[in-house]
Formats: sequence, structure tokens, C-alpha cells
Amino acid sequence: MPAVVPSMMMPPALVWFAGVLVAFIAAAMLTSRLVGILLRAGVIDASTVAGRPRPVPRGGGLAIIAVVVGAALVATIRDAATAGRAMAALMPAMLVAAVSWRDDISPLPARLRLAVHLLAAIVAVAILGPAERVDLGTIGSLDIGAWGWPLSVLWIVGMTNAFNFMDGIDGIAGIVVMAVGAAVAVAAAVLDAPAVATLAAAVAAGAGGFLTVNWPPARIFMGDVGSTFCGFLLGALTLAVDGDSVPRMLPVTVVSSWPFLFDTIATVLGRLVRGHDLLRPHRGHCYQRLVAGGWSHRATASLYGGLAAFAGAIVVAPLYDPTVLDAATALAIATPLVGGTLIAVLVGIAARRPVRQAAGSAPAADR
Repeated sequence: MPAVVPSMMMPPALVWFAGVLVAFIAAAMLTSRLVGILLRAGVIDASTVAGRPRPVPRGGGLAIIAVVVGAALVATIRDAATAGRAMAALMPAMLVAAVSWRDDISPLPARLRLAVHLLAAIVAVAILGPAERVDLGTIGSLDIGAWGWPLSVLWIVGMTNAFNFMDGIDGIAGIVVMAVGAAVAVAAAVLDAPAVATLAAAVAAGAGGFLTVNWPPARIFMGDVGSTFCGFLLGALTLAVDGDSVPRMLPVTVVSSWPFLFDTIATVLGRLVRGHDLLRPHRGHCYQRLVAGGWSHRATASLYGGLAAFAGAIVVAPLYDPTVLDAATALAIATPLVGGTLIAVLVGIAARRPVRQAAGSAPAADR
């Protein structure tokens, strides 16, 4: 009787856990190393020179990018045939990151940066194809039709800039990127898009590792290089799953990202009504007004991160268990409505009791 050789193959869940753990540790180590490197290079966030005990560099997002690129190589080696669409989302994101890194070092005109975001989004949609329909759960579906192209481009550009605008206090961008990336990764795995799941998981793990150095009080900031890269990539990965799965993936990214999308849309509309220049830095976001009213960076980031994680869990659940679709649909609609109202109420309360800001606690003007 031949000897039985134990299988050396790890269960899929253990493989994913090991990969995420490696990405997390790598991002944490890289981010920690970047603190000294960027300080010596003089890549300092100007808002921290007078407001904090010591200067804080920007550019920690480079660690997230490095981890994602490493994950992309692994995904390509494992199955090059299915990795193409994920790579088509990553390549334009790298262009956005390159221009944003240049802006972190020496500021570029806002219109130039926006033009690059638009160009990169057009390239991504041209390769991946536009969204043509959105799954609305038990409500039905929404056919976008001819609006698919412009709305898909607007979606990616909007995600890019929303995540950039929201990176203004310690920890907030990292924790929300982690929540959204995790939701996209889990959904992509269920929808049989392993390369998309790998990149999204790397984004989440990379953001988690980055948070070990960015959680209040931060020793490094993500910088435009990280925030725009993460926003663009998460938006593009939504379109990178198989075409038939895009309608089911869109609600996952939209709903899990709602705290950032709500804050950005509310702020932009408010500034439009008041006739303010949308391209000028400001401190009018809801999260900035919470901090100005006495909320700590830690509490504000935790609020936004918790809301994003809760929403992500709601929209991912029916992909695993269709029997909860009715409840998930209702909660997916109610969560942004109730959560948005909660944020608005908290901002109103904070506005009525302004406090003196401690050193380094004032929010940056759209880093």
C-alpha cells in the first residue's frame, strides 16, 4: 500500500490571511522607514511646521502603493489570464499617483491635477468598459444606458478627489480606505474576481499598516500620492470585475464609501451655493468642522471609519446569503440617510461650542 503524503497546500482562507498579514507588516515597516527618509528629503506638510511639536512628512501613501504593486505581481504570476482587468485599473492609478507625488514635493496647479485625473479615468473606462446597470437589491435595477460612459468617468474622478479631500486629519483616510478596500475585496472574491480581490485586499492591508504610523498623533501623512491613488484604484476596481458582476459590485463600493462621498458632496454643494472657488483649499468639510468644534482626530476618524465598515458589512452580506437581501437593501438605504443626518447634527452641535485648538489638532486645509 503506497504511503499517504500529507498535502502541503494551505486552505484558501489561510492563504488569504497570510497574504493580508504579510501586506500589513510590509506596509507598517515601509511607512515607518519613510518617516525618516521623507523628513531628510524635506517633504514636509507645511500645515504642521507651526502647529505640531515636530514637522510631519507627507508621502506615506508610497508604502500602500508599494504593497499594492507587489500584490499585483503576485496576482499576475498566479493567473495572468484573469489579472488583465485588475492591471487595467492599476496602471492609470499609477499615473495619478505619479502626478500626485510630484504635487506633494512641489505643488502643481489644481486644474492640471484634475485634468490628469480625468485622462486617467477615461483610459480606465475605455479599457474596462462603462457601468451599464446598477443592482438596487430588492428594488430592482437601474439601467444607465448611454449615460454609462460619462457617469463611469465621473465616478472614478469623484472617488479620486473625495478621498483626497477627506485626507485632512490624522487617521481618517487610512481607516476608511481600509474599510472600503476590505468590502471590495470580499465582494470581488465572492464574485469570482480573484485578481481584483487581491488588489483590493492589498489596499486594505496597506492602509492598515500605514495606520500604525498615521493613527493620532500621526508621525506621517498619506499625502496626495496615497489618497488619490487609493480613491482612483477603488473606483476603477469596481469596474474591473466581470461585466455581468459590475452591477452587483457598484453598490458595495458606493455604500461602503458613503461617509466620504456624503461629506464631499455636501461640502461641494455648500460651497457652490455660497459662490466659493471649489479649487481653493478650505476647512469647510464636516470632519474639519467637527475637529474645529472640539472633536479629537481619533474620535472623528473612528466615527467615519466605523460608519464605513458598518455600511460595507451590510452590502457584502447578501452576496454570501441572499436570504438577507430584503433587510440589507433597507439598511443600505437607511444607513447613509441616518448616518448623514447624524453627522449633520453633530456638526451643528460642534459649531455652537467652538473650543481653543490644541497644538497640532487643527485640521489641515485639504492636504
